[in-house]
Amino acid sequence: MIRVRFSAATTAGRFLPQRLALRAKPLLGRIDAVLFTADERGEASRMSLIAFSIRIVSAVIAFVSQVLMARWMGSFEYGIFVLVWVTMVIVGNLACLGFHTSVIRFIPEYRERNMLAELRGIVLTSRLFVLVASTAIAGLGALGVWLLSPFIENYYVVPFILGLICMPMIAMSDLLQGLARANSWALFALAPTYLVRPVLILALMALMLLVGFAPDARTAIFASIAAAYATTLGQLIGITARIDKKIPAGPMKLHFAQWFFVSLPIFLVEGFFFLLTNADVLMVGAYMSPNDVAVYFATVKTLALVHFVYFAVKAGVAQRYAQFTHGEPEKLAAFARETVSWTFWPSLLMALLVLVLGEPMLGLFGPEFVAGYPLLFLLVFGVVARAAVGPCESLLTMSGNQNICAAVYAMTLAFNIGLNLVLIPLFGLWGAAMATAFAMIFEAGALSFTVWRRLGIVMVIFVAAKGAV
Repeated sequence: MIRVRFSAATTAGRFLPQRLALRAKPLLGRIDAVLFTADERGEASRMSLIAFSIRIVSAVIAFVSQVLMARWMGSFEYGIFVLVWVTMVIVGNLACLGFHTSVIRFIPEYRERNMLAELRGIVLTSRLFVLVASTAIAGLGALGVWLLSPFIENYYVVPFILGLICMPMIAMSDLLQGLARANSWALFALAPTYLVRPVLILALMALMLLVGFAPDARTAIFASIAAAYATTLGQLIGITARIDKKIPAGPMKLHFAQWFFVSLPIFLVEGFFFLLTNADVLMVGAYMSPNDVAVYFATVKTLALVHFVYFAVKAGVAQRYAQFTHGEPEKLAAFARETVSWTFWPSLLMALLVLVLGEPMLGLFGPEFVAGYPLLFLLVFGVVARAAVGPCESLLTMSGNQNICAAVYAMTLAFNIGLNLVLIPLFGLWGAAMATAFAMIFEAGALSFTVWRRLGIVMVIFVAAKGAV
């Protein structure tokens, strides 16, 4: 069987003028290396590229769906839905108790050491544990909302109870994403959550409106529940089938105490990170009306293209960090420095693009949403600052430094919440934007300093590009 492989450099040499082809050859050679190199760097590059592509498409889907839902529901009901959904995504992620990330560390390690019994154990245990833990947390959460209902605005009570129904599926989807990432299955990891689920939510919402449901937050949450269950169950079937083919049947060993105590500080890291990423929306919801929540959330969503570069690189490199940590410090240092450039330059380009197009993009949500456009200029500083140090927290977590990483995020979260408490009452949405930007700048500096002190690796753009250690 003859296999024909596409090569960007070869194709350019055939179809472009010789002078132009020679100039383009170095860049096209890099593209070929990303697409076809079989080593760890090539695999990580491809996974990051796939992850970034999925997140770009996801950003478009999410933006269109959020615009339509805001138009259908109006800013007040949309603001209620946004606050409930963001809370469920945060709690669902926390309900994994760190297992969705620790599997990315353990699975490559067990595979490298041929510890198949332990590999079978963590694959099964992680799924069962997350399902039980998230269901218990959802039940306790619903009970808590019901007991505290006299102290909660009445328009939030029923939507929050409904939202907790889909929370276990959000948690399970996060765990399945971790299992897929640990095996470098980028499409199985990201497509269900970032492509399939938002499309299903939008389609089901449109269908429910067509058959006569009210255009309100409750209808949107019903659509989200159905989409979350359908997507997660499909993802579970697909990933389980692939894992069963990859891991031969045999005995199983459980080291639950070890897995749990490693996962716990990772849970704190991920929890602080998720809270830090969404604290501004939650704080705006606590202090201001659903209309303000809607405007602020739409503004933050407009920055999604910039954020997604960071998350795409993080998705592609975490398992390689874990692999290089075991006996390959020079390779780890070189690879870590390289990922800073992967993160910064695309983020900077996307940031400039968002600033240019931000006002008309916000106008699509409705005339009242344009008020959030000036906030973009402040928020973008924090996003670019985070990108300038690359995925530092992944490097710390995968190298066994999850405890200090959790401490850094705890400090950053406290700093962020403190700023929100002071600035939102004084400056409203501008206060939330200032708190978020300052917190992200603090986070970037603290993480980069911690990586340097713990691992001797300089992860700062321009410095990292020179190969400084």
